[in-house]
Amino acid sequence: MASAASSPQYHPISKPPKGLAINIPLSFKKKNLYSLALILFLCIFSYLFGLWQQTSGGFTPNTATSNTISIPCNTPKTINTANTRQEELLDFESHHTADDGGTTVASEVKIYPPCNVNFSEYTPCEDTRRSLRFSRRNLIYRERHCPEKDEKIKCRIPAPYGYKTPFKWPASRNYSWYANVPHKHLTVEKAVQNWIRYEDDRFRFPGGGTMFPNGADAYIDDIGRLINLKDGSIRTAIDTGCGVASWGAYLLSRNILTLSFAPRDTHEAQVQFALERGVPALIGVLASKRLPYPSRAFDMAHCSRCLIPWAELGGLYLIEVDRVLRPGGYWILSGPPIRWKKYWKGWERTQEDLDAEQTKIENVAKSLCWKKLVERGDIAIWQKPLNHLNCEVNRKITQNPTLCPANQDPDKAWYTKLETCLTNLPEVSDNEEVAGGKLKKWPERLNAIPPRISRGTVEGVTAETLQKDMKLWNRRITYYKTVNNQLGQAGRYRNLLDMNAYLGGFAAALVDDPVWVMNVVPVQAKVNTLGVIYERGLIGTYQDWCEAMSTYPRTYDLIHADSVLSLYQGRCEMEDILLEMDRILRPEGSVIFRDDVDILVKVKRITDGLNWDSQIVDHEDGPLQREKLLFAVKSYWTAPATPDQN
Repeated sequence: MASAASSPQYHPISKPPKGLAINIPLSFKKKNLYSLALILFLCIFSYLFGLWQQTSGGFTPNTATSNTISIPCNTPKTINTANTRQEELLDFESHHTADDGGTTVASEVKIYPPCNVNFSEYTPCEDTRRSLRFSRRNLIYRERHCPEKDEKIKCRIPAPYGYKTPFKWPASRNYSWYANVPHKHLTVEKAVQNWIRYEDDRFRFPGGGTMFPNGADAYIDDIGRLINLKDGSIRTAIDTGCGVASWGAYLLSRNILTLSFAPRDTHEAQVQFALERGVPALIGVLASKRLPYPSRAFDMAHCSRCLIPWAELGGLYLIEVDRVLRPGGYWILSGPPIRWKKYWKGWERTQEDLDAEQTKIENVAKSLCWKKLVERGDIAIWQKPLNHLNCEVNRKITQNPTLCPANQDPDKAWYTKLETCLTNLPEVSDNEEVAGGKLKKWPERLNAIPPRISRGTVEGVTAETLQKDMKLWNRRITYYKTVNNQLGQAGRYRNLLDMNAYLGGFAAALVDDPVWVMNVVPVQAKVNTLGVIYERGLIGTYQDWCEAMSTYPRTYDLIHADSVLSLYQGRCEMEDILLEMDRILRPEGSVIFRDDVDILVKVKRITDGLNWDSQIVDHEDGPLQREKLLFAVKSYWTAPATPDQN
């Protein structure tokens, strides 16, 4: 046997020479196996113990840690397959009988108390007391005037005592609960005009209007005999001074989507009634600022005794209608001064006065190069030209109104001053060409490439971008419906809000469901895509989410917030945005947040303080994505009963 001195030396980090046998004592092998077994047991025990803790306690951010908490990738409350029973964790159904349980939130979370019952219908940017500070000239006092930072309230708006989940569509078109909008003013003031009736514990909407006593359906049929409402060429409409929005409500059955608006005025709750009915509407007024919509947005504009002084101020308000009206679109006017020879006594005005007003309107319309198609009975209809080729020739003679400067953005419409200049249409090569591009008829319009994209006028957005976006949102909506199975049930939700709509993919993917979506393009978005949304046959508005929305409390059944909190990080307080969401969300309404995980951890802490039931779940592509989803449900609670309600 060779001696130890003559054997090759072994070093702990060297490779043993080939053929060298290293003799390890048996006792060392046993100790090593015992150590490995012990380590393996401790790992398994730690994993099972952690799993048990998460299953029983759920995911709750530890306030002692930093804001960069990372969520475990595969917790039991995280959704990563379509088969997970998320409905056992969050209850999305409406029950409308629960008590306000705000005191149950963990003590380290900031609690947002209920506001006084006087705030039940609070609209921060249309507050009647604040409006008194502003000029009554041109109705400026009825425009948006939002509270300063130190004026913002930090409490939750109460629903009226006895509030109930609204009737399901289409029953809601005809009925709403009295407890939800407890105002009988319109039932008295508009009694003879068949707007609204009070019956027992509810309101009934017969479909009447000031200028359509036989009902909105019959009135729309009259319009349909003058222009084609059935071939899909008319899809989007705007109703100025909408009342309770019966015109828009009855156009829905004809696949025409109407955005109705009216100011918050002495006729209590017009827009609120419209929203209770499940009809798209906003608080708004034609005054000194542009309407918050892009140019060339609507196929049809309508005014039925809306009392807007169309011929005054150099035709300022008709010029604004021209801006938002699509080339070839229609403007419909009924009420004063149309058919004044029949109605002048009932309108308590002289024949000379009414004749002069109609003449002025006719002259303004001519100066805009509109063509009067017809005046029959109580209805007059004008049509905007397809382009401005002939109009530009005539303007060299009349010069009234002048064309707007070429560098003026016709789509800029957030606190943008109205001007008496004619909005330029995109250039064309012949008289038959539609300025800006011809749209497909509905429903083909929804998935066709919008002209703004095909012409390359939306920075960074191509036909391929749109196609990818459509596929993405079809997949996402399918995933949303596996988490919130109520989203797929007809009637559970009606009024939806997409706070950061981009190309309208969320709304487009839901187009076959009995819902409507208000698509919002934030004014801080990198690209203004609202014109594309309208060219797809959808509706929407501009909005700065550092301010309140021009709508009543309890407007929406479901709110979708895609990267909204990331967009506004550093611009304004997150809690103010979430308090606004709480204001406009119905009791037992739902919210879907989509954002970076760190943002959602902060959101969840605030929503806990709002007494929402919420849960962070995985991205539809699995747990490895930093972007997560937070599904939330607002709790049911109301103002306490008054002595006469007990």
